[in-house]
Amino acid sequence: MKYTEEIIDRAVAAYTGLAIGDALGATVEFLTPREIKLRYGVHRNIVGGGWLKLPAGAVTDDTQMSLALGNAIIKSQKVDRAIIAEAFSEWMRSKPVDIGNTVRRGLMHYRNTGKAEVAENEFDAGNGACMRSLPIALAMLGATEKQVRLASRLQSHVTHNNILADRGTECVVVMLQAAILGHSGDVLENIVRDLVQAEPLYHFTGTRVENPGGYIVETLQAVFQSFFAHDSFEASLLDVVNRGGDADTSGAILGMLAGARYGMASIPLRWKKSLQQSVLYACDTQARALLRLAPVAVVEDTG
Repeated sequence: MKYTEEIIDRAVAAYTGLAIGDALGATVEFLTPREIKLRYGVHRNIVGGGWLKLPAGAVTDDTQMSLALGNAIIKSQKVDRAIIAEAFSEWMRSKPVDIGNTVRRGLMHYRNTGKAEVAENEFDAGNGACMRSLPIALAMLGATEKQVRLASRLQSHVTHNNILADRGTECVVVMLQAAILGHSGDVLENIVRDLVQAEPLYHFTGTRVENPGGYIVETLQAVFQSFFAHDSFEASLLDVVNRGGDADTSGAILGMLAGARYGMASIPLRWKKSLQQSVLYACDTQARALLRLAPVAVVEDTG
């Protein structure tokens, strides 16, 4: 399907924003807001370091798993659980700098059993499937609500099978699609209201969420607060990463949403220049390739 230049721009900005939010947040991951303030004042620049001791401009599993997922969809031209699981397994063989415990456990389950879906688990409401969900939003642009939901759960359940996490991830996917298509902030707020109505734990107004952990509810509460409190890419991203905690993932999710909403011109040039250029190129080319496929066929399960 062909899309306008504005839609393509917002799709590329979403992918670029994902990587920039990841790289910016990784420096302050696991720090508290007070620790960030003491060290940086306001953490504004992509400088690497952090607990992972990253080179400046490097990204973590948030971006790497997204690119692995996107590459699997582009090569196979479908959303297929087994193909996705194998792509994630190959990524884990590359000895990534970081990998979440739930992700590792899910991929070991796939390697040991050949099954590309973990059992439903009430304790697996982490943010690890949401952080990599952008390729689904792009590949399924123009698909039906049912198809989008199925595709989201196919990729999520390789490692995370939890209804609370499913619904949060699907909310982000639908928000991304709406923003990429140019819908207003009111539409995006209504999407979140629908989530809160279905899962009241996601209610996010009131007390500021700081130091959000890997629990998807905390992550999305912080992301939604920052996203709706500001009217620019830079202000919203700085807000969320300076809250500390799982800052690479909250930064990645905020970055993709803000990129989709505001477009490439909104992303500060200093961040684009600081990001590893191979990553910047991969985000651009993959976003365009996924849009050319959209909406792709969904295979329910071959794993």
